[in-house]
Amino acid sequence: MTETSTERPVAGAPPRDDILLDVRNLKTYFRVMDGVVPAVDGVNFSLGKGHTLGIVGESGSGKSVTALTVMRLLDIPPAEIGEDSEAWFDGRDLLKLPESDMRRIRGNDIAMIFQEPLTSLNPVFTVGDQIAEQVELHMKVKAREARDRAVEMLRLVGIPSPERRAKQYPHELSGGMRQRVMIGMALSCEPKLLIADEPTTALDVTVQAQILELLKAIQERTGAALILITHDLGVVAEMVDNVIVMYAGQVVEQGTVDQVLLEPRMPYTMGLIESIPTVEKRGGRLSAISGVVPSPFHLPPHCRFEPRCPYRWETCRTVTPELYNAGDGRVARCHLHLVEATARREAAIAQHRQNMAMGRRFTGAPDRLGDR
Repeated sequence: MTETSTERPVAGAPPRDDILLDVRNLKTYFRVMDGVVPAVDGVNFSLGKGHTLGIVGESGSGKSVTALTVMRLLDIPPAEIGEDSEAWFDGRDLLKLPESDMRRIRGNDIAMIFQEPLTSLNPVFTVGDQIAEQVELHMKVKAREARDRAVEMLRLVGIPSPERRAKQYPHELSGGMRQRVMIGMALSCEPKLLIADEPTTALDVTVQAQILELLKAIQERTGAALILITHDLGVVAEMVDNVIVMYAGQVVEQGTVDQVLLEPRMPYTMGLIESIPTVEKRGGRLSAISGVVPSPFHLPPHCRFEPRCPYRWETCRTVTPELYNAGDGRVARCHLHLVEATARREAAIAQHRQNMAMGRRFTGAPDRLGDR
């Protein structure tokens, strides 16, 4: 369960018991020589225990920084976290905890699979030693038991001959095996929350499918909640329950995977979905979102997508949009959801459906996201 309501809990009050992670008004800035970059600007979401959330958007939209802020893995300075930002995990606000408590939580209760395993693994230690070190630190077991646990994790993630592989260094393994090692390391202490940041970006299609199946199987086995950060909407369609779409540091649409991918209500999300190549579009021109992502130093003053939006109107240039109720529990940051814009909204939805008429099925999507 991921809450999409615009109504947020009272500031400073812990969430309900069934909510594992509750992020409120998350703001992250970077102070650099050229000015201040608002990398994450007012992000809100809640993730229920055992549920799965996808965070999607173009590169630079703030997806990874959101996760790194929650994990408190950013260097401060140059990074700064908003004073009124909150990230409640298991009843405690992570952003207010001392660093000693965060070290006990990271790798133990919350684990993260990073985008590039070769740069995340230490090249001078064997992969078995690196997993064992984490187990020994967090689970307070002896070295021998930690090494046995490391081999068990390598076996769990499907690495053949795990006893031998545990004695190898990261450069001796293939990209797919290194990614499996990262997953094994993340799962070694049985975390309550697993954050996967682009876990399949550098892998070929076959290995990507294996990694995704592995993540699903392990989540079902352990009951951990999962946050999947990606720009691949096909992966989102296969893996998650709910979706957050980010653009220029803000959440622009949020809802269930069926709502967001089948019936998007924000023009940016519509553009992302229309740009996916399909079999029906083979040989034709691919759709594209006009323009480029704005510079973080020169963001549009109101709607950040307005310069690229085909459905913009005067209000978009003069009023900052909120996350409006877009029906059925979803929200969208777009003035098309104002009462006075009903006709414009219906026209935009009709145009999107027409654009999709030649190819509804997402590449790699399950049957439930097929033709309707």
